[in-house]
Amino acid sequence: MTTAFVLGGGGALGAVEVGMVAALLERDVRPDLVLGTSVGAINGAFLAQEPGPGVVERLTGLWRSVAANRHEVYGDRPLRSVRRAVATGTHLYSARPLATRLREELGDVDFADLAVPLQVCAASIERAAEHWFDSGPVVEAVVASAAVPGLLPPAQVGGEHFLDGGIVNSVPVARAHQLGATRIFVLQVGRVDRPLQPPRRPWEVARVSFEVARRHRMNRELAELPPEVEAHVLPARGTSARDDSVRAGTDFRDVERRIELTRVASGEYLDALGRGAGLT
Repeated sequence: MTTAFVLGGGGALGAVEVGMVAALLERDVRPDLVLGTSVGAINGAFLAQEPGPGVVERLTGLWRSVAANRHEVYGDRPLRSVRRAVATGTHLYSARPLATRLREELGDVDFADLAVPLQVCAASIERAAEHWFDSGPVVEAVVASAAVPGLLPPAQVGGEHFLDGGIVNSVPVARAHQLGATRIFVLQVGRVDRPLQPPRRPWEVARVSFEVARRHRMNRELAELPPEVEAHVLPARGTSARDDSVRAGTDFRDVERRIELTRVASGEYLDALGRGAGLT
């Protein structure tokens, strides 16, 4: 059996993925393969480097420090961000603080150095296609995968420019199957649990459109898996009814509570699966 952990995108909501990782590792469910998109690429890189219980404290510490000081990720105060947006016309924040923090945590690690194979998804601008990083410097690839349009600049890697992987493949279920996974655990941020409402304001149109595309692709890929492939979508908890709003993706408050509530809920889900999913 080949087990894949698929970690989806979702900005600050990605803290709940730490609770899911904790619940899985507590039951000795370890990944043979890790795939991540956007914030899932960040969490996934830590997991692939250390696929054991110690990674939970590392990730919790990262999210705790970001919650205490979000400028560790985005770096700039509001006035400077506005000035950058005016000057560049494309983004509010520099990607340097994120890259610096990831290098402090992960080191200058290459994909080949990781304990478990990792792939992260980004959107190629020039090719208008999804691109999967599986070699070279990990931090460079993760920053590309997490380059949220409008917030961070496109990331340049090898002469090509990339945006957030969530644009093209937010929850890469089919990719896991294509790489040989026979058991897939989907670590998603909880948005898919809430019914969408029609947009009522101009700025809601893009958000709702993106959510329709994200959910449609994930559900389609789950439905298209062959019967011999197990797929388990772990539950997220502790997120509010407004989590699919624009603001939610950058709201780092209350992340430790989200992590713990999700750890408990995912643990209960896994215990209910029991030996039917090969769990002990």
